[in-house]
Amino acid sequence: MSEAAIFNDETILNRIRDSACGSSGAANVHVLDVACGPGIVVAHLAPHCRQITGCDMTPAMLDKARARTAAKGIANAHFVPGRVEALPFDDEAFDVVVSRSAVHHFADPPAAFREMARVTRTGGRLITVDVAASETEADAKLHNALEILRDPSHVRMLSRSELHRAIAQAGLAIDAAVAWTNHREFDEWMKIIDAPERIGPLKVVMTALAGAGVGAGIGLRLEQGRLRFAHQPALTVAVKE
Repeated sequence: MSEAAIFNDETILNRIRDSACGSSGAANVHVLDVACGPGIVVAHLAPHCRQITGCDMTPAMLDKARARTAAKGIANAHFVPGRVEALPFDDEAFDVVVSRSAVHHFADPPAAFREMARVTRTGGRLITVDVAASETEADAKLHNALEILRDPSHVRMLSRSELHRAIAQAGLAIDAAVAWTNHREFDEWMKIIDAPERIGPLKVVMTALAGAGVGAGIGLRLEQGRLRFAHQPALTVAVKE
């Protein structure tokens, strides 16, 4: 997973950096990366901020993150185990809170956003990056079902309006949102999770859907015998008022 090109895209990492730390020099900010995984975002932001903390509930991911930052000689990063619904930090402990490609794994997104808002200082920023589901409920349900069949740790991708509503209910105001399209192919999408036993059955299901003209809200289609579709991620910046 950590070596997949989609998670190491410099354009996206730089967008996160610019939103969190500014585009030039090092900012005097303490950043929290929630559900930091193998530390890709932490390592990218560390040279541009005063201090950065990575938090994840999976010890193996924290070990990978520590190894990544140690290999790069990063001294201003440290890592703490914790769950997003009960973050182990004081109120208003961070200037910036970041979470990338994680919201769709949260069991209770509103509770997660309340916790992330709690640990963000007044005037500070919350930055999320995740794929949005369709605003059409049936398409969103089918899309999420396919994602769960691929990766059982997937809970639910939110639509853009659901995401913004959960952020607002946590006491934050949307400041900016930038969306783009990731063009995906079935084989590349499956390779990221290393689950060969799921490839055959899921390919049968998705091929049948595409053949029947069911796009699942992601433009699912067959092109020259290849399954293709599109994800619609967005980077959302919110301010704690």
